[in-house]
Amino acid sequence: MKKTIGILSIFFLMSTLLIGCTPKSKDTTTSQNSTQTTTSYTENGLSYSAKVDSKSFFLYKDEQWQKEFIKGVNMGASVPGKFPGEMAITKEEYLRWFNYIGEMNSNTIRVYTILSPEFYEAFYKYNQTATNKLYLIQGLWMNEEDVQTYQDAYAPQILDTFKDDIEKIIGVLHGDQTIAPQPGHASGTYTKDVSSYVLGFILGIEIDANFINQTNAKNPTKTTFKGQYLYTQAGASPFEAFQAEVGDYAISYETSTFKMQRPLSFANWVTTDMLVHTNEPLMEEDSATVNPSHIKATQDFKPGLFASYHIYPYYPDFMNYQEDYINYKSKDGKVNTYNAYLADLIKEHDMPVLVAEFGVPASRGMAHLSKMGFNQGMLSEQDQGTMNAQMLQDIYEEGYAGALIFSWQDEWFKRCWNTMDFDLPDRRPFWSNPQTSEQEFGLMAFDPGNKTSVSYVDGVVSEWENTEPLVSDPNFSIYVKSDEKYLYLRIAAQTYDFEKDTILIPIDSISNQGNSTYPKYNVTFERPSEFVIILNGKENSRVLVDSYYDSFYYLYAKRVKLIEANPAYEARNSGIFNPEYLTLNKELYLPVDKQKLPFSKYETGKLLYGNGNPLSKYYNSLADFFVQDNNLEIRIPWALLNVTDPSTAMVMDDLYKAGIQSIKTNGFYIGGILLKDNHVVESTTMNLFSWQEWDTPTFHERLKPSYFIIQDAFAKIK
Repeated sequence: MKKTIGILSIFFLMSTLLIGCTPKSKDTTTSQNSTQTTTSYTENGLSYSAKVDSKSFFLYKDEQWQKEFIKGVNMGASVPGKFPGEMAITKEEYLRWFNYIGEMNSNTIRVYTILSPEFYEAFYKYNQTATNKLYLIQGLWMNEEDVQTYQDAYAPQILDTFKDDIEKIIGVLHGDQTIAPQPGHASGTYTKDVSSYVLGFILGIEIDANFINQTNAKNPTKTTFKGQYLYTQAGASPFEAFQAEVGDYAISYETSTFKMQRPLSFANWVTTDMLVHTNEPLMEEDSATVNPSHIKATQDFKPGLFASYHIYPYYPDFMNYQEDYINYKSKDGKVNTYNAYLADLIKEHDMPVLVAEFGVPASRGMAHLSKMGFNQGMLSEQDQGTMNAQMLQDIYEEGYAGALIFSWQDEWFKRCWNTMDFDLPDRRPFWSNPQTSEQEFGLMAFDPGNKTSVSYVDGVVSEWENTEPLVSDPNFSIYVKSDEKYLYLRIAAQTYDFEKDTILIPIDSISNQGNSTYPKYNVTFERPSEFVIILNGKENSRVLVDSYYDSFYYLYAKRVKLIEANPAYEARNSGIFNPEYLTLNKELYLPVDKQKLPFSKYETGKLLYGNGNPLSKYYNSLADFFVQDNNLEIRIPWALLNVTDPSTAMVMDDLYKAGIQSIKTNGFYIGGILLKDNHVVESTTMNLFSWQEWDTPTFHERLKPSYFIIQDAFAKIK
């Protein structure tokens, strides 16, 4: 999908078709478990319900071939509290989601691997009654651990396993497969024949360039393949010959076993496209090529081949630095590097091209910048919808065969390269981390709480009515709550002037650390504090961290040495509080511009003023705090407080003792200080807030504003 390898690894490694024929015969094929018929075109005993020409997909509907622009979503396999391999999504959940997706004017869902029987049962049931059917693009995963271990696509552990899985998935789609239980994989008895609604296969995963190069180097003579259905052209690489072999195997197996075929493709992405990106600063991102045009179909393969790519606007880095891209402008006069790339890529193909993944995340945390502002994160849910809709339109207007948004649902288990060192991998599914951009690509959110969240940052304090204040003075009280995503605070201060005054909220989260004083404001804390929340108007409010407990500084200055060290930051009780940062990129060198770009970061601890209630017409999903009638509400992501897993109350230990390790906390001591004209007028005690641990997170579904924007955008594309 997007780059998700570890931060240390990144920095240490530096890293045709047949549409013109006149039908000879046609049949109505009845699904084996259905009383309702679904139609497929049949010729000489071979059935298929989808095919392609050189540009587009065609679906066989109402006894005729109809051209279709493929539009829809990618769907993951997880819900909160579960890893994807647990296959925990229920049939009822799938059915509900299919209805949402159909109502969004989609026609297609793509999945990445074999899912549970519940998925195919729900998909079958949905299409029995739906007026507008949904079609499926079925993927087949390649084991990433084997890829890393063997570095050779022809290794029996990879090639033989892939062929075995091909047989399984084809049996699954035809409702004729039983899969024995295996940890991390789907299993069960598959009885629903959904084959007439499967418009194609996308085989494989985003392949690391090194794996491709190693496969080619280890198999120099395997440059040709000639099968009954697929063959390679001159110039094909050993890796492309491997693709032709497994693709031919899939077509052969389905043809011989079920007398059916469907269009086929191989997963590809910008890193391994056939274009030369001269201003790409990371050599590995342009070191391998996979050219789908090197694989051709014989006359025996009726539906045809298509190309598929995952294309995002912010990565690889050449997207921001290729001169002709950054000078490319849309009709509205704005820079559109994404459209520039789309225009270049499609020229290289003699087959339909599907953008199998695209999108931006509506996350608080950000991992990459885009020259056109379509960043990997720090975008509102409204921004997400608007940007996805623009990319959809660009894809459509450039003549692509379809576009599938990544993704349908948010995924709590996901990691991202610039936050993955700061949490516990085995506990990621149990809480929602808005600092991790990979978790919030969905058009449907999973919000904490069974029906509603415990608090919304909107100035309405009715949800606090039965909550006792953590600290209370006559003119200054602090209330605290928490859930699977945030620490919430409500501050009631009778004499507080939001535009003029400053509130400091010190937080002591771990013993034997923290700053006792904050010289900048000439204040002394009741307890040494690792964090201080500064509330100083709409533009200058932020979370700061004790420099000794600054995990960003520790990782990049002490561990990987990419920023300058400052010994003063490494002293206990220094009185220094640092801004909180996330990294965006290491130092880069642009080969064409002959320019060195410095290490880049941004301040993620800065707080955004706004209304965080999804029911408000002023809703901003990025809002951190809001004030109304002297009531100030705040929500702070757990990760900004060095919490590595709130579900087990784990926080970062002393960084200089054992590196980034976790230790259990009893809770946070929280207090408040009100300053007027830089003088303290109110100061509370610091009392302990603790929370209950959990193994089963609460959550409820919510369609984001981006869903409705895409619903409208899909409706306009026919």
